[in-house]
Amino acid sequence: MPCLLIAAPLFFAAGGAQAQSGEIRCSVTENGAPARGTVSVTQNGKEVGAGSCGATLSVPVGKCKVTLRLDGTVDNPSQVVDVEVRPGQTSPVTVDFKTGVLEVRIESKAQSGTGLVTVTRGAERIGTLGSGVAARLSAGTYQVVVRLGGQERRYDLELRPGQRRLIRAQF
Repeated sequence: MPCLLIAAPLFFAAGGAQAQSGEIRCSVTENGAPARGTVSVTQNGKEVGAGSCGATLSVPVGKCKVTLRLDGTVDNPSQVVDVEVRPGQTSPVTVDFKTGVLEVRIESKAQSGTGLVTVTRGAERIGTLGSGVAARLSAGTYQVVVRLGGQERRYDLELRPGQRRLIRAQF
């Protein structure tokens, strides 16, 4: 009998701990179509969970910040959503990312060699691309600098959701 008295409080304590968690199920879309993404959940500045979107993620109850990221984009966009997680419940979080595709082709009759394409937004360098490589970026305004053999071409462009832009940099 003494064993039952000791085990009972442990059993109820374990059950109480489970009731103090909830779940987050995230989904990510890109221009309205299903997409792949990741999720990170923080409470009071501390990460309490992370994983891939589509699966449920068990987290402590309370207010939290859910950061969703879109996979496969050059600029690695993210969106943060405030969520209240309730005991034993699943909180859905859905975010739609607006993106377009940018491709830069370096064309030269006089020069051969590898060119360099740099993409910036404001003062932030987003990344570099190779000639003929299509890259997904968040919709927005970008500056594209193409360099080949000491020469340079600059382009300003507005990339709208779902748009595919091709820049032909001729040297």
